[in-house]
Amino acid sequence: MKLYCLSSDAAKPCFVLSFKELLIMLDCGLSAHSVLNFLPLPPVPSTRLASLPTYTPPHINDPLLEGELKECCGRVFVDSVPEFCPPLDKVVDFSQLDVILISNYTCMMALPFITEETGFKGQVYATEPTLQIGRFYLEELSEWLSEGGATGEGGPGARRWKELVHLLPPPLAQAVRPRAWRRLFSAAALARSLARVRVVGYDERVDLYGALDATAVSSGFCLGSANWVLRSAHEKVAYVSGSSTLTTHPRPINQAALRGADLLVLAALTQTPAHNPDHMLGDLCVHAALTLRAGGSVLLPVYPSGVLYDLLECLSAHLEGAGLGGVPLYVISPVADASLAYSNILAEWVSGGKQARVALPEEPFPHAALARAGRLRHAKALHHLPDFRQPCVVFAGHPSLRFGAAVHLLELWASNPAHAVIFTEPDFPYVEALAPFQPLAMKAFHCPIDTSLNYSQANKLVRELRPRELALPEQYAAGGGAGRPHVGADVPTVVVKRGAAKAATVRRRAARGTLCGTLAARAVPREVAGGSGGLRAAPLAAELRVRDARVELVAPPAPARAAPLHWSSPDVEALVRALAREGVGSARVEAGAEGEGGSIVHLPRHDTLVHVEPHATHVFCEGRPDVRQALRRALAACLPHV
Repeated sequence: MKLYCLSSDAAKPCFVLSFKELLIMLDCGLSAHSVLNFLPLPPVPSTRLASLPTYTPPHINDPLLEGELKECCGRVFVDSVPEFCPPLDKVVDFSQLDVILISNYTCMMALPFITEETGFKGQVYATEPTLQIGRFYLEELSEWLSEGGATGEGGPGARRWKELVHLLPPPLAQAVRPRAWRRLFSAAALARSLARVRVVGYDERVDLYGALDATAVSSGFCLGSANWVLRSAHEKVAYVSGSSTLTTHPRPINQAALRGADLLVLAALTQTPAHNPDHMLGDLCVHAALTLRAGGSVLLPVYPSGVLYDLLECLSAHLEGAGLGGVPLYVISPVADASLAYSNILAEWVSGGKQARVALPEEPFPHAALARAGRLRHAKALHHLPDFRQPCVVFAGHPSLRFGAAVHLLELWASNPAHAVIFTEPDFPYVEALAPFQPLAMKAFHCPIDTSLNYSQANKLVRELRPRELALPEQYAAGGGAGRPHVGADVPTVVVKRGAAKAATVRRRAARGTLCGTLAARAVPREVAGGSGGLRAAPLAAELRVRDARVELVAPPAPARAAPLHWSSPDVEALVRALAREGVGSARVEAGAEGEGGSIVHLPRHDTLVHVEPHATHVFCEGRPDVRQALRRALAACLPHV
């Protein structure tokens, strides 16, 4: 068993597990940190961004580089369509992948890079909310970037700077493998990729080519999020990714299904271990209320699902209690309508408290009631809101502030200190996200809300699950400085790095096979003498076939009479009598060496010794061939056989 790591971002994992002749990809997260090196792509032309000065490295006169780099407040950005860092494509041949298992919608953004134009012919499995909300994420991203011509392999794009990256100032100089960055896939490739996904439910067993069973169990992180359990007849592998033990809107984590695994793969822990989600949510509500009371508006760059549902519920209640119930809430996204509506029909995937509201009947989330009361409005774009009122609270993407409606609003409000931008998504450092908008007069608050397992929770979970072996990314391993949080366990640990493969100590001890009907009909079991519990056995002459990971015993092409199978230790007295019947007499029986037990049957006339031990029988015969044949028949007569 081998584990390959294809991602450098532990929060957006991508592993490939080689197990029982299958290549199984565990998640396909897309690292978007690379977009922070690019200038924002505003939905409407920006005079400020267009007028930024061009940057040229000192002592470099390269006409191909002209216009590719711009400078803003001492920071250099690439003036081109944003690019992403997909999983490595040279370590494993994607055309050889058999299965892709997706744990949640935040870890499937690279799916089109894996399945399209790579020769991929395998199966993709995810829960229904993961597929649908993942579709919202991908379609939103695709629509925003397609407005600027930033999808597909064609179109404009700066490339020369990648050849001179070592001459550029940081952080561009520290960019990891920029030549591997790629523009977003086209809408057609996205549709083809999502059409490959097969929907599964919690605790539903999926047969993987007869070699393994895969089961999705609730991870407690978000709607439809799952941990995966892989089982064969004798081995068990658990993949824990994006899990949470907190009480939020998803169904709670199922720990029982993960216990006792031979190998536990752990990924996607919290990105903000120093921040408590409950405290951050409280701080956010306070900052928003203070800003609104002062006459300013609040911008929250968010994804179109996930924490958005909790923010709408908590913030609306807080503003109502603070006497700000008349402040409008806006959700701006190409998929806002579908996302808000879809969340209220997922009763089976939410927590017990939310399910109880459905039984009343009421919507599990309050945003439908807020919309009916006129407090919440949603639209695909800002220009679809002709009566846009301020002060207000706006939820818009993208959290990176490189594309989407949030870019336009930040451009409009950046010079007004009454307004505020509050960062809740943990995927991007907020200082780097704001870098191309400097100098910034509006207030900025960092309240990251990440409900994934923190390191102490992860350590506790590993102790409770008691796996035989643990595998995790190098970012979670011990080392890298004193006091740095890490995952530690009292079991053998495999640490995997990006682009590397590590062998697990799990070894296949046995395989389950089937017996064909023809052989089963021929077999005549006989009770085994001395066996316990009515044990029966039958001799078989069979041909072993292994095909598509299935083991089968079938009848051989030319049936042959099976030779009897002998076992156990011979009875010495019965052996002497059998030898006498064969005409080999004058046998003397002597005790074996002291402490060894057993007996020695001596045939002096035939120069032969038979040494019978508890676990072995040795025959020393220097006599004629007919004596050897007689010895064989005598031994066979006094041994149990089938």
